Amino acid sequence: MPSQTLLISRYFVKPGQVDALATKLGENETSRIFASLDESEVLELRAIEDNFQLTALTATTRQVAHKLSEHLVGDIRRELLDFIEAPKNISTLLPTTPYIQLRHVEVKPDSMDRYRQWREETIFDVVRNADEVQVFLAYHSVISGQPGVMFVSGFSVNPESYNAVFASDRYREIVQQAGDRYITGGPEGLYTQTYRALSHLGS
Repeated sequence: MPSQTLLISRYFVKPGQVDALATKLGENETSRIFASLDESEVLELRAIEDNFQLTALTATTRQVAHKLSEHLVGDIRRELLDFIEAPKNISTLLPTTPYIQLRHVEVKPDSMDRYRQWREETIFDVVRNADEVQVFLAYHSVISGQPGVMFVSGFSVNPESYNAVFASDRYREIVQQAGDRYITGGPEGLYTQTYRALSHLGS
C-alpha cells in the first residue's frame, strides 16, 4: 500500500549538476529519486512514517539543504501530501516504475465532493483502462505552497506513448470539464511534470 503521508521535495540545480545531485541524494526503502525530463530539477518522493514528528523532519531537511547547497540555484521546495485513493494501486510505499508524472490541480473547496465523484467517473475511468498507466495515486495537500490535488502516476513505456493517453479527444474534453466546473484557474490550472528514476538516468 502506498505511503499514507508523502513528502515531495524539488531541487532546482545548476547546469550539468542533475546526475551528481541525484546520486548524492541516493535512494532507500522509503525514498526514490527522479530527474525532470524538461528542466534542471531533481525530485525526491519520500514515504513518511505514520508517527513522524515534525521536529525530527525539520532537523533532517536542514542537514540535506546544507549538504547539497553547492549544487542548488534556489531553496528546496517541499510539500506534504495525504493519500486519498488509488485507481491503480501499488503494494509498495512508493512507485517503482522507471518514470513518474506529477499531475496537479487546485480544486475549489466548495466543489471538492462533486469533483471527487466526477473524477471517479472520468479521469479514473480513463486511467483504469489505459495499460500504459501502471500506477495512479491520488493525494491531497496537507502543507504546500501549491495546494490542491496531486496525482502521482507511474509508467514504464516511453513518455510519448504514455502522454498519448492524456491527449485523446475524450481526455481533452475531461480537462475542459474540470476547468469549467472545478479547477481554480480553469483548464490552464492543470500542471504536469515528468521525471525519470535515478536508476534509469543513464539509459
